Amino acid sequence: MTTTHLSVAQMREIAVAALEDIKGEDILALDTTKLTSMFDCMIVASGNSNRQVKALANNAREKLKEAGAEIMGMEGDQTGEWVLLDVGPVIVHVMLPAVRDYYDIEQLWGGQKPTFNPTRPWQAAIQAHEDDFGKI
Repeated sequence: MTTTHLSVAQMREIAVAALEDIKGEDILALDTTKLTSMFDCMIVASGNSNRQVKALANNAREKLKEAGAEIMGMEGDQTGEWVLLDVGPVIVHVMLPAVRDYYDIEQLWGGQKPTFNPTRPWQAAIQAHEDDFGKI
């Protein structure tokens, strides 16, 4: 099988689209080129159940593989609480919301959590309230 050379931007777009296809939530893509030489982009997403977390990561893996990306490895797909997909220059983390909140990896890597999720429009009202009056 011939592998197609994909840019980091192409891999990011494919992975994010694959996560969106299965209704991944709070998808965040971080440029990590100034933070580490191990990978260039980290994508973080949430799923509402162990089954959805596994399906999200599997869909990202399959779509990237179909496009010609070399899958270096995948961990955590047995339990589905936190699945890590390694595609070389792109790392994809898919987690249950409680696990994501606990480890807060996007904050460790200099990113901000998404403040609005179109699948949860009530979050915008809560965020506006917090911005005006402090945390609830």
